[in-house]
Amino acid sequence: MALGGVPLPGPRAYPIVGNVLQLDSSGTGNSLERFVDQYGEIYRLVVPWGEPAIISSAALVHEVSDETRFKKPIIADLEQIRNGVPAGMFTARTEEPLWGIAHRVLTPAFGPVPIQDMFPEMHELAAQLAMKWARHGPEQSIAVTEDFTRLALDTIALCSMDFRFNSYYHDELHPFITAMSNFLTESGKRALKGNFLSSLFFWSRNRYFADIKTLRTTAQAVLDARRANPTGRSDLLSAMLEGVDRKTGKKLDDGAIIDNLITFLVAGHETTSGMLSYAFVMLLKNPETLRKAQQEVDEVIGRGPITVEHMKKLPYVTAVLRETLRLCPVIPSYAVQSLEDTVIGGKWAISKGQVVLLFLTRSHRDKAVYGETANDFIPERMLEENFERLSKEHPGFWKPFGHGQRGCIGRAFAWQEAMVIMAMLLQNFDFEMTDPTYELKIKETLTTKPDGFEMKAKLRHGLTPTELEKQLNGVVLEKSANTRNMNAKATEKGMQLKPLNIYYGSNTGTCEALAQRLAMDAPSHGYAATIIDALDAAANKLPKDGTTPVVFITASYEGEPPDNATDFVSWVKTLPDTSSLKETSYAVFGCGHHDWANTFHKVPRLVHDTLEKKGATAICDLGLTDVAQGEMFTDFEQWEDDVFWPAIRAKYGSVASEDKSQTLDVQFSTPRASTLRQDVEEAVVLEERALTKEGGVLKKHLEVQLPEGMTYRAGDYLAVLPVNPKESVNRVMRRFGLAWDSHITVAGGVDNKKTALPTGVPVPVHEVLGSYVELLQPVTKRGIQTLSNFTSSAADKETLSALATNPELYTSTIITPRLSLLDILDQYPSISLPFGNFLSLLPPMRVRQYSISSSPLISPSKATLTYTLLSGPSLANPVNLFSGVATSYLSALKTGDRLLVSVRQSHSSFHLPSDTETPVVMIAAGAGIAPFRGFIQERAALRSQGKSLGKAVLFFGCRHPDWDNLYHDELAEWEKNGVVEVVRAYSRHENKGEYVGDSILKHKDEVKELWDERARVYVCGSRAVGDGVKSVVGRVVLGDEASEEEIAKWFEGVRNVRYAVDVFD
Repeated sequence: MALGGVPLPGPRAYPIVGNVLQLDSSGTGNSLERFVDQYGEIYRLVVPWGEPAIISSAALVHEVSDETRFKKPIIADLEQIRNGVPAGMFTARTEEPLWGIAHRVLTPAFGPVPIQDMFPEMHELAAQLAMKWARHGPEQSIAVTEDFTRLALDTIALCSMDFRFNSYYHDELHPFITAMSNFLTESGKRALKGNFLSSLFFWSRNRYFADIKTLRTTAQAVLDARRANPTGRSDLLSAMLEGVDRKTGKKLDDGAIIDNLITFLVAGHETTSGMLSYAFVMLLKNPETLRKAQQEVDEVIGRGPITVEHMKKLPYVTAVLRETLRLCPVIPSYAVQSLEDTVIGGKWAISKGQVVLLFLTRSHRDKAVYGETANDFIPERMLEENFERLSKEHPGFWKPFGHGQRGCIGRAFAWQEAMVIMAMLLQNFDFEMTDPTYELKIKETLTTKPDGFEMKAKLRHGLTPTELEKQLNGVVLEKSANTRNMNAKATEKGMQLKPLNIYYGSNTGTCEALAQRLAMDAPSHGYAATIIDALDAAANKLPKDGTTPVVFITASYEGEPPDNATDFVSWVKTLPDTSSLKETSYAVFGCGHHDWANTFHKVPRLVHDTLEKKGATAICDLGLTDVAQGEMFTDFEQWEDDVFWPAIRAKYGSVASEDKSQTLDVQFSTPRASTLRQDVEEAVVLEERALTKEGGVLKKHLEVQLPEGMTYRAGDYLAVLPVNPKESVNRVMRRFGLAWDSHITVAGGVDNKKTALPTGVPVPVHEVLGSYVELLQPVTKRGIQTLSNFTSSAADKETLSALATNPELYTSTIITPRLSLLDILDQYPSISLPFGNFLSLLPPMRVRQYSISSSPLISPSKATLTYTLLSGPSLANPVNLFSGVATSYLSALKTGDRLLVSVRQSHSSFHLPSDTETPVVMIAAGAGIAPFRGFIQERAALRSQGKSLGKAVLFFGCRHPDWDNLYHDELAEWEKNGVVEVVRAYSRHENKGEYVGDSILKHKDEVKELWDERARVYVCGSRAVGDGVKSVVGRVVLGDEASEEEIAKWFEGVRNVRYAVDVFD
């Protein structure tokens, strides 16, 4: 026993074979993991080549990485690989002279400058792959690992040896790849069987040495080609041929050159192709990370050429690769050997010469380092600052490239190669899995790769393959995505406008609309919005000149940042000191909903306060609005007029134009054309039908064919860009006396105002009114004040002024009955408002989000919506019909019609548990059943695949069994098949009316039992339903005597963990 340490645990070893028969012959990884679960962070195995200790904690990995106590041995697989490659960098023993010579001669070839010089060739080969995928088209299923293997082999050969395998010009893989795979696999098997048993398998032995011959013949061909055609290049091969060891004065002989050519051809492509393949598995299994990576590429590189300078400006893509190698180390383990008898971990005995296997597959998932999310793909934890923190706190946390003098010499090469291809593919393609149900399977040789993983690639930005080819060759087809930075030198009437940067955080489009409003108003105050972009685009890019004000407009979503603000919030929170932003001046306006009392305005306040703590200067007080009051546009205008612009004038001065009236210079013409400008794509209606019968509020079902490449998960939203009701458009046309075929050209106004409308081209008026502006939003106070300036009646002017200045009167007269700008014009005929002013007072059209009511497991390219038609007499004037903008638009669609949509991810907690055996409780009322139909559909599909399901109960509130018993037949079939149990509550059924909360209480014992079994609870419906159900479930879990305060405290502890809510008004 070494130094009095404790003997290692481990499975029972049998005579002669030891533990070999307990190891999975198709790959030892699963067996090693099984033993980790059984014996813990360290255990012993007995195999033909020794009795290694297997370690799987970051702390032990760090300890055995001490090169004063442990060295790198050549054993097992590597010992067998020496049969074909005896003197390569990875197979020669450290004490052998050839290893030292090769190490000293070849290391400079992988220095920073040589690696950067390889960028053009890396780019060329990455472009070959991109063009192959583009030309095959979006329906071609890509064998991902095979294509990345071709790419990586061609790249290492061209960049380091100036040799072209031209793998993309051949249908079959190069014989070197096949021979290499066979050679590595058989070497692993020989390590387990031992030399004697291996010699008995004649066929395997003969093929093994035939594969070795193929490898050495290929390497010899590369060497011969260079000698026959000297290039004068300074690359890896020239270093092998011409390099002189500074210590011994010796050069590498031909045998060592052949060995190292094979070594780098194998290692240089096998590991990189595995890393890239795993990265796309992880991104597609976690689509939000794919969106963030793509967004970063769009913001940093845009549509222009990719350069070597971009490689260091992609921190999120870097984090994606780091996190990929953490969860899926391509080299799953490597060995060290003890130099003396020693003890590790404070108690475990390790004998001199004993091999210790660092099992990275599990040490990289050490919960002592990563907590309960150790098995989750979270690239954010690998961003630079956190990566550095982890490396200090847990030095053994990440070892995919080994360590010390025997660490991977080609790490920088592999990293740059991977970054180039990631950037190029994310820039130009959208991706989806060929099989959305694919679960990661691993193929093992000496390295690992995903097995059976295929995906599809669709060109982005409407590119054709020909256009992509031009773009990859450096032809800029259009401005990059982040060149919305407009020219701050724009001049009108000899007035030079000052720059203003505006950033918004928005999931639903409201804050983006406010940002557009501010940009439109800016020229009136002497400023031009040079940047209008998402908050994430501001990370690391805030102006530090002291003269450019920055405005942040953002919302909170249950206390979390909007999807396009998470990176910025993370960045600003982790800035190092209080002087980081000392030259930045800013203002913040925030949106929130008072129903989320504990997180009301959390993100806007956090942004405002954190910027100040980091040294930035607040221009004015934080502006806030409560969207529950429906006055966000009015509140924003009031903050603009009374707080923000006066503070700007006081700090910077202004060169405001004399004419501050909000108007647009418009011209009418008759040519017909249409232009839409929204971040949505075209879908096609496949089916539409009513779900309710006469007597009930109309609820409908809509199925659409999604655009190519658009994917979703059960529980996500479909954002729809609607069109205003035709009657609303007709009212405007009549009010302004416009012919139906009138066209309008918006020129921007005397102050070069920004606008969300199409400018400079004739567009039909009815299309502008129908598609680009919100006609039915309550008119803002500023809008009313503007109207008062255009009335010829003194009495009307006084009334309008009172509405604009009296908050109580404004709320009761405008907000409660939802009076729009058009309603006010109808009520006050004395107002003679120019059409340009009318348009300038309307907010831009925004998308509406609806829960998707289907599962992609049924059909990944199709999605369904379930919605309630909002329609009834207008509160403003009962003579007019009020119709919900989006629901009336959806209701009018017929099969074959087209609509503009995009998928928006729901909160990460509002998806089915990854463990299908976790019980599920779903609670819905009315159209709130939408996401749960998708959940149940998904469970039915999983059951048909043989998956075991936990119990699921749906509590569903309807009005009457004869009116709105939505999806009755489907639910009955699923219930019959054991997929779900349905409990209905009918609120208007004779004299037995009950609500969904009542039915939960009737089944409280069952609900409590499921909760105790770690059930997940999901609620979808109106806010009133959400609040009521929260109290009911709280009493079921805590007991009938629980107070509202206790329930609220309990709810905060389980919200978005085991209790997910999706409510709407």
